[in-house]
Amino acid sequence: MPQTSRPRRFLALATDNWPARAYLTVVGVSVAVMFVAPESPVAASPLILTAPLSLLSATLPFGPGTEGPLQLLAIGSWTVWLLLCAFVNAAVVGALAKRSTATTTTAATAQKRTAPASPTLTRARTRLRTLLAPAVDNWPARAYLAVVAASLVFFLCADHILTDPTFAAIWPLMATAPAGFLAFLLPTSSPLAFAAATALCGLANAVLLGRLAHQLRTREAHPAI
Repeated sequence: MPQTSRPRRFLALATDNWPARAYLTVVGVSVAVMFVAPESPVAASPLILTAPLSLLSATLPFGPGTEGPLQLLAIGSWTVWLLLCAFVNAAVVGALAKRSTATTTTAATAQKRTAPASPTLTRARTRLRTLLAPAVDNWPARAYLAVVAASLVFFLCADHILTDPTFAAIWPLMATAPAGFLAFLLPTSSPLAFAAATALCGLANAVLLGRLAHQLRTREAHPAI
């Protein structure tokens, strides 16, 4: 049986399960609302729903607001980028919906090899290790964590150098969106608390990205001859 290519596995993860299809439907509705009511507060919903990748478009010198002869090209490229970001997030949702059999088998094997001195603590450690493993055992997740770490280092350095490091906080928020936006809800204004919260959000995003990478590496089993 021929192996399924990675693009096909990617599209399958983004479309062949109801959580991913529901996410794409919500994004499509938000895009429609953006065109119908561009001045409303919900006009930014597509960017938020497709974060963090979609927020990278804010660093580009062109976009939907570009005027002149490049306006059509800017809007077209922004639309394609938004669509790609939506499919990436949908694939992440699909990978999360599909539990990896290999991960479950690895966890069971690790539990058997662990000494039975403290079963409850051992199971908790094994589950935590299994849960966080996708954040560090593949290069896409490790690269993403490096970006998050760089944004946090920049923010903490700016906090000690600048009198108002609010602008520097944008980078960790963009890197860890959409979960990173919850850091603004913290009851404290401590930079260390903000950095810790965004770091946890970045770790959660890395786990999801790692799960997607695992699913894309999964190959169809060949029948025994």
